[in-house]
Amino acid sequence: MPNTADRKPASMQASEATNYDLNCLTIAELEKLARERMDKQTRDYYNEGADDGSTLKENQSAYGKYRIRPRVLRDVSVIDTSVNIFGQRNSSPFGIAPTAMQRLAHDDGELATARACRKAGIVMGLSSFATSTLEDVKEESGENANVLQLYLFEEKNHSIKLIERAKKAGYKAVLLTVDTPYLGRRNLEIRNQFKLPSHLKIANFAGNPDDEEEIEQEKGEIDAEHPMGHSPPQKIRKRRNSNAGWHDGEKRVAPTGPITFHTHAPNPTLSWEESIPWLKEVAAPMEVWVKGVATGEDALLAIHHNVDGIVVSNHGGRQLNGALATLDALPEVVEAVGGRVPVHVDGGVRHGTDIFKALALGADFVWVGRPALWGLAYKGEEGVALCLRLLSDEFRLCMSLAGVTRVKDIGKEYLVKLNRDGFVSRL
Repeated sequence: MPNTADRKPASMQASEATNYDLNCLTIAELEKLARERMDKQTRDYYNEGADDGSTLKENQSAYGKYRIRPRVLRDVSVIDTSVNIFGQRNSSPFGIAPTAMQRLAHDDGELATARACRKAGIVMGLSSFATSTLEDVKEESGENANVLQLYLFEEKNHSIKLIERAKKAGYKAVLLTVDTPYLGRRNLEIRNQFKLPSHLKIANFAGNPDDEEEIEQEKGEIDAEHPMGHSPPQKIRKRRNSNAGWHDGEKRVAPTGPITFHTHAPNPTLSWEESIPWLKEVAAPMEVWVKGVATGEDALLAIHHNVDGIVVSNHGGRQLNGALATLDALPEVVEAVGGRVPVHVDGGVRHGTDIFKALALGADFVWVGRPALWGLAYKGEEGVALCLRLLSDEFRLCMSLAGVTRVKDIGKEYLVKLNRDGFVSRL
């Protein structure tokens, strides 16, 4: 059933102003408030793009190249912002994108995000590298839909275990990240020597007994409690080292040791011909989507290999710097797909009008990443709820002022594009 916020008379909006946080009326203000509450390492990790960050910036600035063509004298007294997705009626045409390690921002991390999404009727994506287990997140989500972002590891048994757990927990789909054969260069991560604080863990891969090895303590170590001043030999357990995969000149050597993002997430061995059919078989009955497509050619390959959907993404500008902004890549992918599967987009969304523009350019749905993290850092669950409310209210108002009452009616006739000289052209 749709959330009661799905269909609201415009007259209700003024009375809802009292529900706003007067310290934070925009996503830009939310970002500023979050920066004040994050430590430097967390702030840099969440907000950085690859290299000089040009693609990260263009993900946002791309929206400024379009202007909305509003229509008037239409009855917009009732606006329906809801859409059907993953078996539920989503209150707005956007969801919270999977982002890793949310407990860096707030102690409740992904659980707070799940609770806020459930109350708002907004689908939530979960990162494989979450700091809460997929089972705990699903419990907090209740009947609200979850999807799992997936890195397909070279050692497939790790992925199989994760996929089976997701199926058992009731996840609707896996979003296979396909743009990380290698990790982009993130200079602040390197400079800060980023690592997860010791009190946190990558929850979906924690507690594996194979991650530790039993070794014998070296003889001769000083032990003040032992009568002779030296401890006898004893067995202790020590965490194994994690090692990235590499090529020895003749064959590929897979990553070893406990699963970490930097050693196991990148996988240069993935291919359309082998990876997608294998994943579809293993993940069924969950849907299989590919996240990270940015060209028409790859969109056609995705269709050929029977994926259930496509997410146009450049990993938040964190992979190939100099790549197209996702909004600029979107029309090419939409044209290639031709409506055969849903096309979603992420990256750079900071306002409800951005969601409207993405839908007008052909997206079926929009994913929002960093703003939810800023909400977490600001006020935990309450901050994520604030993020969702700001974007939802802005989108609803945009629809009403543009003269459209149903999401399915938003099309390219509502947009013009600015060229470099400031002139506009119809799409």
